Amino acid sequence: MTARTVVVVGLLVLAGCTTPFDPGTTTATPTPVQAAADDPATRSGGTPTPTAPTATPTPGGNPWGSGPVVIAVRNRGERERAFAPRVREAAAFWEANDEQYLGFPVRYEVRPDAENPDLVVTFTDTLPDCGGVTDAVGCAPRITDPRMVERPEQVWVKTGLSNDSTTLVTEHELGHTLGRGHDDEPQSVMQARSVIYTEPQPNATERAFPWDGGEFTVQVDRENASDPEGVDQQVGHTLSYYEAGAPGMPDNLSFERTSATDATVRVQFGATPACGASSGSCVNTYGTDPDGDGAIETYTRVEIRLVGLDTEAVGWHVGYWLAHVFGAEADGEKPPPFRDASYRERRSEWWR
Repeated sequence: MTARTVVVVGLLVLAGCTTPFDPGTTTATPTPVQAAADDPATRSGGTPTPTAPTATPTPGGNPWGSGPVVIAVRNRGERERAFAPRVREAAAFWEANDEQYLGFPVRYEVRPDAENPDLVVTFTDTLPDCGGVTDAVGCAPRITDPRMVERPEQVWVKTGLSNDSTTLVTEHELGHTLGRGHDDEPQSVMQARSVIYTEPQPNATERAFPWDGGEFTVQVDRENASDPEGVDQQVGHTLSYYEAGAPGMPDNLSFERTSATDATVRVQFGATPACGASSGSCVNTYGTDPDGDGAIETYTRVEIRLVGLDTEAVGWHVGYWLAHVFGAEADGEKPPPFRDASYRERRSEWWR
């Protein structure tokens, strides 16, 4: 769920404007969501298409018998959202692939308000205990024998997921009620670890403050800086300016200087292919994309790169980009020192 997007934006000293470069997009290896024994597997994308190899059938045949399995749907979470279509889609998956993956026929009747169902699929904000796994998104019993069925059996699916992920979780949990385990085919559905996407969320560029908190670690990479001590002083002035309550910025910002390269804010020097301005600065923003729309929803770190700047201008450029990533992307929303600043003003003691 941590597809990571990198956005590169540049600032030229002479032009004084924001110049977008070709955004580079980097997708990290998704961090799997832990699924409890006999609970969830989730991932992004549409309804899975089964592929070879054919699964070993569940021993003993259909534990539900020969008749249709009646499924009721309960909504205890997002009251305004219809979950029955997701259940029908999940049920249709197993009906269409029963012989290939189960070795026996299965038929469902999804009747959301059924009074005496065989199975109840409940969508809820908070799951019951799922084997002690705290980040589970679904739960169901694994049923391999008719004697294990206690009608109505209960399946739980967490709310807040995208339609595709909701369907996938429901398919996974229905698979357990048909005897499928996490090592069984189809792995696109039954694997214990995978990736989920949430419902659409506001992008970082649409949020007033696109971070989870106001505490930041800051590392200044002085390797390519022409005046390391002067650079440190400039960055220090900038951080103090924000900690003191810069106009229009959150008043709870705090910064801790560190030498660690995994700092929340990194200040670096020298041109790169993405930031090749002869004299200026760029910013790279990194963050999570929980809804899978290809845009960052929350920033996790930022890299500010300075190219060919006078030492006296370093603080201003760092301050400009901090305002940008703190939610003031438009220059008119930034603190006064970063609005239409002249060449001289950028090199002044603007923080006073």
